Amino acid sequence: MEAMPSKKPAPCRRRNRFGKNVAAMRAGAGITQEQMAEKTGLSTRYWQSLEAGEYFPPLATLARIKSTLECSWEDLFAGCD
Repeated sequence: MEAMPSKKPAPCRRRNRFGKNVAAMRAGAGITQEQMAEKTGLSTRYWQSLEAGEYFPPLATLARIKSTLECSWEDLFAGCD
């Protein structure tokens, strides 16, 4: 399981948008945060923080999220410019 950083970063519009994108796609697929955590190997707490825009995952985790949600990179990062 991926460890969460010990200190929360400052708010970021791009992280918030990314988190909302992921949350919407997960909910649209009918998958709970707990199920996503299990499928991606992340903790449920990390998943909650990711969707809240508190953290941005490393590339390997992004790839697992993309694969699990069966979405495009464009869908993951829509509105994050």
